[in-house]
Formats: sequence, structure tokens, C-alpha cells
Amino acid sequence: MLGVGALGVAAAAPVQHVLENLAQKDPTGLSGILPNGGGFRYYSVTASVPHKSAETYRLTVDGLVDRPVTYTLPELRALPQTRLVRDVQCVTGWRVPGTPFEGVRLSRILDAAGVRPTARAVRLTCFDGTYSESLTLQQARRADVLVALRMQDKDLGHAHGGPVRLYVAPMYFYKSAKWLSGITVTDEVRPGYWEERGYDVDGWVGRSNGREDAPTT
Repeated sequence: MLGVGALGVAAAAPVQHVLENLAQKDPTGLSGILPNGGGFRYYSVTASVPHKSAETYRLTVDGLVDRPVTYTLPELRALPQTRLVRDVQCVTGWRVPGTPFEGVRLSRILDAAGVRPTARAVRLTCFDGTYSESLTLQQARRADVLVALRMQDKDLGHAHGGPVRLYVAPMYFYKSAKWLSGITVTDEVRPGYWEERGYDVDGWVGRSNGREDAPTT
């Protein structure tokens, strides 16, 4: 029994690596049914996603703001960081309890840019070239909405949406856009990728797409 246990431990890392590579290269999305990474499942709506490093990553903030800005990864890391530990709930049913995320509050980035009085919402775009999300300005200013740089006390890896992703703690995980590259302040909510395909725009856990999951804590 000890020998079998040791074999399982030794094989775990290579197996996870294979699953991560499969998920990243799978245009069908079927690899999303495979459990991986501490209970997470990986989804992408494109056939492939470019990798961004600390040298090549950029996050633009524009739209209805007084001070448009482009952040590098080191600049984001230099800002005050907030750590949250919450359950992650996917609208497809799986849940990962007590997951730490760390990053910059989206409200801080919006305040630094100077949101104009006519603004009502925030549109998030991603460097996969396809995915997008939206929040009302009130939702975006919540203290539990992060421009996340770390997850599970490690820098965000590519498969988890790194180097930077959105994290909207009280909503289903489709609202937490991976591979974040743009924050555009708008005068109205513009439905994101999944909202255009029938998902709820307000993706609160327990009150979205007919589900009755317990709210994230």
C-alpha cells in the first residue's frame, strides 16, 4: 500500500501537467470535464491563447475616464494588494472551497483613472481575443472584486488566466474573466461572451441561470 501511495504522489505532478496542456490546446472545451488543479476545471473559448510574460503583459484602462493608463505587470504588483479567501463556484456545478486570491481592488484602479460622472459600467476584455465580461459600476467598486495576480498563494499561471485575471468573489466564476487585458469604463452594461449566449448578466451565486447554490463565503 505504501508503494502504491508513493507511486501516486510521484505521478500526480506529471498527470496534472498533461491535463493542463490538454485543456489549453482543446478547442472543443471537452477537457473541461476533467477535474484538475485542486478541483478546478479549465475552460477556454478559443483554440489557443498566447502566453504573456512580465515583460510583455499590459493592462489598459480607458473609456469614460479622465486619466487613461496602461499598466505593466511590475506596476500592478507595486500597488497595494488585497487577499481574499472565498469559495469558487462555477455555474456548471463544481465548487472549490476556501480559495485564496490576491490582487489590486478594481475600485482602486478605477479611482486612479478618474471615472467620469456619465459612467455606469465596466467592460473587461481579454488577450485571448474573444472573451469579455461586464459589471455595473456599483458591482465593480465592491471590495471583493479584484484584478487578481495570485491564486492559492502562487502567481497566476497561464491555465488559470495569468498573469492577470478578474476575480469577482460573490458571482459565478464565468464573471471572473481570465487573461485580462482591458478595462473600459462605459455608459451602460454591455453583455459579455456568455451573456450573449444566454447567461445572466448579474451572475450572483445562488441567483443565476436558475441555480440555487449557496452564496460563496
